[in-house]
Amino acid sequence: MHRSTASPTHPSGRTLGLSLALVSAFAFGGSGTAAKPLIEAGLSPLHVVWLRVTGAAVALLPIAYRHRGAVLRRPGLLLGFGLLAVAGVQACYFAAISRIPVGVALLIEYLGPPLLIGYVRFVQRKPISRGAAVGAGVAVAGLACVVEVWNGLSFDALGVLFALGAAFCQVGYFLLADAGRRGDRPVDPLAVSAYGLLIGAVLLTVFTRPWQADWGLLGGSVVMNGHSLPALVPAAWMVLIATVLAYLTGVVSVGYLSPPVAGVVANLEAVVATVLAWVLLGEHLGLPQVAGGLLVLAGAFAAQTSKPPAVEAGAGTGAGASAAGGSAPSGATASRATTAARERVATADRGVSGRSSRTSRGD
Repeated sequence: MHRSTASPTHPSGRTLGLSLALVSAFAFGGSGTAAKPLIEAGLSPLHVVWLRVTGAAVALLPIAYRHRGAVLRRPGLLLGFGLLAVAGVQACYFAAISRIPVGVALLIEYLGPPLLIGYVRFVQRKPISRGAAVGAGVAVAGLACVVEVWNGLSFDALGVLFALGAAFCQVGYFLLADAGRRGDRPVDPLAVSAYGLLIGAVLLTVFTRPWQADWGLLGGSVVMNGHSLPALVPAAWMVLIATVLAYLTGVVSVGYLSPPVAGVVANLEAVVATVLAWVLLGEHLGLPQVAGGLLVLAGAFAAQTSKPPAVEAGAGTGAGASAAGGSAPSGATASRATTAARERVATADRGVSGRSSRTSRGD
Protein backbone atom coordinates (compact mmCIF):
# COMPACT_ATOMS: atom_id res chain seq x y z
CA MET A 1 0.00 0.00 0.00
CA HIS A 2 1.32 3.40 -0.98
CA ARG A 3 1.76 5.97 1.72
CA SER A 4 3.49 9.31 1.51
CA THR A 5 6.65 9.51 3.50
CA ALA A 6 7.43 13.15 2.80
CA SER A 7 6.10 15.58 5.33
CA PRO A 8 3.54 18.07 4.00
CA THR A 9 5.61 20.80 5.60
CA HIS A 10 8.88 19.65 4.06
CA PRO A 11 9.92 21.76 1.03
CA SER A 12 10.24 18.75 -1.28
CA GLY A 13 6.85 17.43 -0.16
CA ARG A 14 5.17 20.81 -0.73
CA THR A 15 6.81 21.12 -4.16
CA LEU A 16 5.56 17.69 -5.20
CA GLY A 17 2.11 18.42 -3.79
CA LEU A 18 1.93 21.75 -5.62
CA SER A 19 3.02 20.11 -8.87
CA LEU A 20 0.34 17.43 -8.54
CA ALA A 21 -2.32 20.02 -7.62
CA LEU A 22 -1.41 22.10 -10.70
CA VAL A 23 -1.59 19.03 -12.96
CA SER A 24 -4.99 18.22 -11.46
CA ALA A 25 -6.29 21.78 -11.97
CA PHE A 26 -5.08 21.86 -15.59
CA ALA A 27 -6.55 18.41 -16.27
CA PHE A 28 -9.92 19.24 -14.70
CA GLY A 29 -9.96 22.56 -16.58
CA GLY A 30 -10.00 20.81 -19.96
CA SER A 31 -13.18 18.86 -19.30
CA GLY A 32 -15.57 21.51 -20.64
CA THR A 33 -13.53 22.13 -23.80
CA ALA A 34 -13.60 18.38 -24.53
CA ALA A 35 -17.27 17.98 -23.60
CA LYS A 36 -18.69 20.90 -25.61
CA PRO A 37 -18.17 19.34 -29.11
CA LEU A 38 -19.87 16.16 -27.89
CA ILE A 39 -22.83 18.13 -26.54
CA GLU A 40 -23.11 20.13 -29.76
CA ALA A 41 -23.09 16.82 -31.69
CA GLY A 42 -26.23 15.69 -29.88
CA LEU A 43 -25.32 14.12 -26.53
CA SER A 44 -27.05 15.65 -23.52
CA PRO A 45 -24.83 17.19 -20.82
CA LEU A 46 -25.90 14.54 -18.32
CA HIS A 47 -24.99 11.73 -20.70
CA VAL A 48 -21.61 13.34 -21.31
CA VAL A 49 -21.07 13.41 -17.55
CA TRP A 50 -22.05 9.74 -17.30
CA LEU A 51 -19.61 8.89 -20.11
CA ARG A 52 -16.88 10.81 -18.35
CA VAL A 53 -17.30 9.22 -14.94
CA THR A 54 -18.11 5.70 -16.13
CA GLY A 55 -15.26 5.67 -18.64
CA ALA A 56 -12.86 6.75 -15.91
CA ALA A 57 -14.22 4.12 -13.53
CA VAL A 58 -13.66 1.39 -16.13
CA ALA A 59 -10.12 2.64 -16.79
CA LEU A 60 -9.37 2.44 -13.07
CA LEU A 61 -10.80 -1.05 -12.53
CA PRO A 62 -7.30 -2.61 -12.32
CA ILE A 63 -6.43 -0.21 -9.50
CA ALA A 64 -9.73 -0.95 -7.76
CA TYR A 65 -9.04 -4.70 -7.98
CA ARG A 66 -5.51 -4.29 -6.68
CA HIS A 67 -6.77 -2.34 -3.66
CA ARG A 68 -9.95 -4.36 -3.12
CA GLY A 69 -9.10 -4.66 0.56
CA ALA A 70 -9.94 -0.97 0.94
CA VAL A 71 -13.64 -1.82 0.61
CA LEU A 72 -13.54 -3.68 3.91
CA ARG A 73 -11.05 -1.33 5.56
CA ARG A 74 -12.83 2.03 4.97
CA PRO A 75 -16.22 1.43 3.25
CA GLY A 76 -17.73 4.64 4.60
CA LEU A 77 -14.88 6.76 3.26
CA LEU A 78 -15.15 5.29 -0.25
CA LEU A 79 -18.94 5.61 -0.29
CA GLY A 80 -18.71 9.20 0.91
CA PHE A 81 -16.15 10.12 -1.73
CA GLY A 82 -18.25 8.58 -4.51
CA LEU A 83 -21.41 10.22 -3.20
CA LEU A 84 -20.00 13.71 -2.57
CA ALA A 85 -16.80 14.21 -4.59
CA VAL A 86 -18.12 12.52 -7.75
CA ALA A 87 -21.92 12.12 -7.97
CA GLY A 88 -22.86 14.94 -5.59
CA VAL A 89 -20.83 17.64 -7.32
CA GLN A 90 -22.11 16.57 -10.74
CA ALA A 91 -25.79 16.42 -9.76
CA CYS A 92 -25.82 19.68 -7.80
CA TYR A 93 -23.91 21.61 -10.48
CA PHE A 94 -26.25 20.57 -13.32
CA ALA A 95 -29.30 21.21 -11.17
CA ALA A 96 -27.92 24.68 -10.46
CA ILE A 97 -27.19 25.66 -14.10
CA SER A 98 -30.71 24.58 -15.04
CA ARG A 99 -32.00 27.50 -12.93
CA ILE A 100 -29.22 30.12 -12.72
CA PRO A 101 -26.50 31.31 -15.18
CA VAL A 102 -23.41 29.15 -15.57
CA GLY A 103 -21.07 31.90 -14.39
CA VAL A 104 -23.03 32.45 -11.18
CA ALA A 105 -23.20 28.71 -10.52
CA LEU A 106 -19.45 28.37 -11.04
CA LEU A 107 -18.67 31.25 -8.72
CA ILE A 108 -20.85 29.80 -5.96
CA GLU A 109 -19.38 26.33 -6.46
CA TYR A 110 -15.89 27.75 -6.15
CA LEU A 111 -16.75 29.13 -2.75
CA GLY A 112 -15.65 25.63 -1.77
CA PRO A 113 -12.12 26.62 -0.69
CA PRO A 114 -13.28 29.44 1.62
CA LEU A 115 -15.93 27.12 3.05
CA LEU A 116 -13.24 24.52 3.54
CA ILE A 117 -11.06 27.00 5.40
CA GLY A 118 -13.99 27.92 7.63
CA TYR A 119 -14.73 24.27 8.36
CA VAL A 120 -11.13 23.47 9.24
CA ARG A 121 -10.76 26.57 11.40
CA PHE A 122 -14.10 26.70 13.25
CA VAL A 123 -15.37 23.10 13.20
CA GLN A 124 -12.18 21.08 13.34
CA ARG A 125 -10.52 23.90 15.30
CA LYS A 126 -7.23 23.54 13.47
CA PRO A 127 -4.93 26.44 12.63
CA ILE A 128 -5.04 27.96 9.14
CA SER A 129 -2.11 29.80 7.61
CA ARG A 130 -2.71 33.46 6.85
CA GLY A 131 -1.59 32.89 3.25
CA ALA A 132 -4.26 30.24 2.67
CA ALA A 133 -7.01 32.52 3.98
CA VAL A 134 -5.84 35.57 2.00
CA GLY A 135 -5.23 33.44 -1.10
CA ALA A 136 -8.77 32.03 -0.97
CA GLY A 137 -10.29 35.52 -0.79
CA VAL A 138 -8.17 36.85 -3.67
CA ALA A 139 -8.89 33.77 -5.77
CA VAL A 140 -12.68 34.10 -5.32
CA ALA A 141 -12.49 37.77 -6.37
CA GLY A 142 -10.55 36.71 -9.43
CA LEU A 143 -13.08 34.01 -10.24
CA ALA A 144 -15.88 36.59 -10.22
CA CYS A 145 -13.99 38.35 -13.03
CA VAL A 146 -13.15 35.14 -14.92
CA VAL A 147 -16.79 34.02 -15.12
CA GLU A 148 -17.99 37.67 -15.60
CA VAL A 149 -20.60 37.14 -12.93
CA TRP A 150 -22.08 40.63 -13.50
CA ASN A 151 -23.38 39.52 -16.92
CA GLY A 152 -25.69 36.95 -15.42
CA LEU A 153 -26.79 38.17 -12.05
CA SER A 154 -30.17 36.74 -11.13
CA PHE A 155 -31.60 35.25 -8.01
CA ASP A 156 -33.27 31.87 -7.88
CA ALA A 157 -33.29 30.51 -4.37
CA LEU A 158 -33.39 26.84 -5.40
CA GLY A 159 -30.66 27.32 -8.01
CA VAL A 160 -28.44 29.03 -5.47
CA LEU A 161 -29.04 26.21 -3.00
CA PHE A 162 -28.03 23.64 -5.61
CA ALA A 163 -24.86 25.62 -6.37
CA LEU A 164 -24.07 25.79 -2.67
CA GLY A 165 -24.61 22.04 -2.55
CA ALA A 166 -21.92 21.67 -5.21
CA ALA A 167 -19.62 23.87 -3.13
CA PHE A 168 -20.15 21.75 -0.03
CA CYS A 169 -19.57 18.58 -2.06
CA GLN A 170 -16.32 20.11 -3.24
CA VAL A 171 -15.37 20.60 0.41
CA GLY A 172 -16.07 16.90 0.89
CA TYR A 173 -13.67 16.12 -1.97
CA PHE A 174 -10.72 17.65 -0.13
CA LEU A 175 -11.67 16.53 3.37
CA LEU A 176 -12.27 12.91 2.37
CA ALA A 177 -9.10 12.82 0.28
CA ASP A 178 -7.22 13.95 3.36
CA ALA A 179 -9.06 11.59 5.72
CA GLY A 180 -8.18 8.57 3.62
CA ARG A 181 -4.56 8.63 4.66
CA ARG A 182 -5.26 9.11 8.37
CA GLY A 183 -6.26 6.81 11.20
CA ASP A 184 -5.35 3.23 11.96
CA ARG A 185 -6.63 1.99 8.59
CA PRO A 186 -5.29 4.35 5.91
CA VAL A 187 -6.38 3.88 2.30
CA ASP A 188 -4.16 4.45 -0.71
CA PRO A 189 -5.26 7.67 -2.48
CA LEU A 190 -5.36 5.77 -5.77
CA ALA A 191 -7.95 3.44 -4.25
CA VAL A 192 -9.99 6.42 -3.02
CA SER A 193 -10.12 7.79 -6.59
CA ALA A 194 -10.85 4.42 -8.21
CA TYR A 195 -13.66 3.40 -5.89
CA GLY A 196 -15.04 6.95 -5.69
CA LEU A 197 -15.43 7.06 -9.47
CA LEU A 198 -16.87 3.54 -9.52
CA ILE A 199 -19.48 4.36 -6.88
CA GLY A 200 -20.19 7.70 -8.58
CA ALA A 201 -20.75 5.94 -11.91
CA VAL A 202 -23.27 3.56 -10.35
CA LEU A 203 -25.17 6.41 -8.69
CA LEU A 204 -25.18 8.55 -11.86
CA THR A 205 -26.47 5.62 -13.92
CA VAL A 206 -29.67 5.66 -11.88
CA PHE A 207 -30.35 9.35 -12.64
CA THR A 208 -28.96 9.81 -16.18
CA ARG A 209 -30.46 6.68 -17.84
CA PRO A 210 -27.57 6.25 -20.30
CA TRP A 211 -29.45 3.62 -22.33
CA GLN A 212 -31.56 6.46 -23.74
CA ALA A 213 -28.55 8.19 -25.37
CA ASP A 214 -27.49 7.83 -29.02
CA TRP A 215 -23.98 6.50 -28.41
CA GLY A 216 -23.52 5.95 -32.16
CA LEU A 217 -22.47 9.60 -32.25
CA LEU A 218 -19.12 8.57 -30.84
CA GLY A 219 -18.36 6.71 -34.07
CA GLY A 220 -18.70 9.90 -36.14
CA SER A 221 -17.06 13.32 -36.17
CA VAL A 222 -17.48 16.47 -34.15
CA VAL A 223 -16.54 20.08 -34.83
CA MET A 224 -14.14 22.04 -32.64
CA ASN A 225 -13.57 25.68 -33.57
CA GLY A 226 -14.43 24.99 -37.22
CA HIS A 227 -12.25 21.88 -37.49
CA SER A 228 -13.63 18.34 -37.83
CA LEU A 229 -12.17 15.56 -35.73
CA PRO A 230 -13.22 12.06 -34.60
CA ALA A 231 -15.64 12.20 -31.67
CA LEU A 232 -13.55 9.64 -29.85
CA VAL A 233 -10.69 12.16 -29.52
CA PRO A 234 -12.45 14.63 -27.17
CA ALA A 235 -14.21 11.70 -25.48
CA ALA A 236 -10.90 10.00 -24.71
CA TRP A 237 -9.39 13.29 -23.52
CA MET A 238 -12.35 13.93 -21.23
CA VAL A 239 -12.14 10.44 -19.71
CA LEU A 240 -8.41 9.83 -19.47
CA ILE A 241 -7.03 13.32 -18.87
CA ALA A 242 -9.88 15.44 -17.46
CA THR A 243 -11.09 12.69 -15.13
CA VAL A 244 -8.63 9.84 -14.53
CA LEU A 245 -5.49 11.96 -14.38
CA ALA A 246 -7.32 14.84 -12.71
CA TYR A 247 -8.75 12.80 -9.85
CA LEU A 248 -5.61 10.74 -9.25
CA THR A 249 -3.27 13.72 -9.04
CA GLY A 250 -5.80 15.82 -7.12
CA VAL A 251 -6.37 13.26 -4.38
CA VAL A 252 -2.67 12.49 -4.01
CA SER A 253 -1.77 16.19 -3.84
CA VAL A 254 -3.89 16.67 -0.71
CA GLY A 255 -1.50 14.32 1.08
CA TYR A 256 1.37 16.74 0.50
CA LEU A 257 -0.53 20.02 0.89
CA SER A 258 -3.13 20.87 3.49
CA PRO A 259 -6.73 20.63 2.20
CA PRO A 260 -7.19 24.45 2.33
CA VAL A 261 -4.07 25.09 0.24
CA ALA A 262 -4.96 22.34 -2.25
CA GLY A 263 -8.45 23.84 -2.51
CA VAL A 264 -7.15 27.31 -3.35
CA VAL A 265 -4.78 25.94 -6.02
CA ALA A 266 -7.75 24.04 -7.51
CA ASN A 267 -9.36 27.42 -8.34
CA LEU A 268 -6.90 27.63 -11.24
CA GLU A 269 -9.17 25.10 -12.90
CA ALA A 270 -11.70 27.77 -13.94
CA VAL A 271 -8.91 29.91 -15.41
CA VAL A 272 -7.57 26.96 -17.42
CA ALA A 273 -11.09 26.22 -18.66
CA THR A 274 -11.56 29.80 -19.87
CA VAL A 275 -8.15 29.96 -21.58
CA LEU A 276 -8.63 26.60 -23.31
CA ALA A 277 -12.06 27.72 -24.53
CA TRP A 278 -10.38 30.82 -25.99
CA VAL A 279 -7.59 28.86 -27.71
CA LEU A 280 -9.45 25.71 -28.82
CA LEU A 281 -13.04 26.87 -29.19
CA GLY A 282 -12.45 30.46 -30.33
CA GLU A 283 -14.41 31.96 -27.43
CA HIS A 284 -13.60 35.57 -26.62
CA LEU A 285 -11.40 36.34 -23.64
CA GLY A 286 -11.96 39.86 -22.34
CA LEU A 287 -9.82 42.12 -20.20
CA PRO A 288 -11.79 41.38 -16.98
CA GLN A 289 -11.16 37.67 -17.49
CA VAL A 290 -7.44 38.24 -17.97
CA ALA A 291 -7.33 40.36 -14.82
CA GLY A 292 -9.37 37.77 -12.96
CA GLY A 293 -7.02 35.01 -14.05
CA LEU A 294 -4.07 36.96 -12.69
CA LEU A 295 -5.90 37.39 -9.38
CA VAL A 296 -6.54 33.66 -9.15
CA LEU A 297 -2.87 33.00 -9.85
CA ALA A 298 -1.93 35.49 -7.15
CA GLY A 299 -4.27 33.82 -4.67
CA ALA A 300 -2.87 30.36 -5.41
CA PHE A 301 0.67 31.70 -5.07
CA ALA A 302 -0.10 33.33 -1.74
CA ALA A 303 -1.69 30.15 -0.41
CA GLN A 304 1.06 27.72 -1.34
CA THR A 305 4.03 29.90 -0.36
CA SER A 306 2.84 30.54 3.18
CA LYS A 307 4.41 28.63 6.04
CA PRO A 308 2.20 26.13 7.87
CA PRO A 309 0.92 27.71 11.10
CA ALA A 310 2.49 24.99 13.23
CA VAL A 311 5.93 25.84 11.91
CA GLU A 312 5.37 29.52 12.55
CA ALA A 313 4.12 28.76 16.04
CA GLY A 314 7.09 26.56 16.75
CA ALA A 315 9.50 29.24 15.57
CA GLY A 316 7.71 31.86 17.63
CA THR A 317 7.90 29.76 20.77
CA GLY A 318 11.61 29.28 20.37
CA ALA A 319 12.19 32.96 19.77
CA GLY A 320 10.10 33.89 22.80
CA ALA A 321 12.07 31.61 25.06
CA SER A 322 15.31 33.09 23.83
CA ALA A 323 14.09 36.63 24.31
CA ALA A 324 12.99 35.83 27.82
CA GLY A 325 16.53 34.97 28.64
CA GLY A 326 15.65 31.63 30.25
CA SER A 327 18.45 29.25 30.87
CA ALA A 328 18.74 26.36 28.43
CA PRO A 329 18.37 22.86 29.85
CA SER A 330 21.30 20.57 29.47
CA GLY A 331 22.04 16.87 29.07
CA ALA A 332 19.08 14.48 29.33
CA THR A 333 16.74 17.33 30.27
CA ALA A 334 17.57 19.15 27.04
CA SER A 335 17.07 15.97 25.03
CA ARG A 336 13.66 15.33 26.58
CA ALA A 337 12.60 18.94 26.03
CA THR A 338 13.74 18.84 22.41
CA THR A 339 11.93 15.56 21.80
CA ALA A 340 8.72 16.88 23.40
CA ALA A 341 8.90 20.05 21.30
CA ARG A 342 9.35 18.04 18.12
CA GLU A 343 6.40 15.83 19.03
CA ARG A 344 4.18 18.89 19.62
CA VAL A 345 5.13 20.37 16.23
CA ALA A 346 4.66 17.02 14.47
CA THR A 347 1.23 16.64 16.04
CA ALA A 348 0.24 20.13 14.94
CA ASP A 349 1.59 19.42 11.43
CA ARG A 350 -0.59 16.37 11.17
CA GLY A 351 -3.59 18.49 12.13
CA VAL A 352 -2.88 20.98 9.34
CA SER A 353 -1.87 18.61 6.49
CA GLY A 354 -3.31 16.53 4.92
CA ARG A 355 -13.69 21.73 -12.73
CA SER A 356 -19.73 24.56 -21.43
CA SER A 357 -16.47 26.12 -22.08
CA ARG A 358 -16.37 27.30 -18.53
CA THR A 359 -16.49 24.26 -16.42
CA SER A 360 -15.52 22.63 -13.19
CA ARG A 361 -14.96 19.22 -11.67
CA GLY A 362 -18.75 19.34 -11.30
CA ASP A 363 -19.79 19.21 -14.95
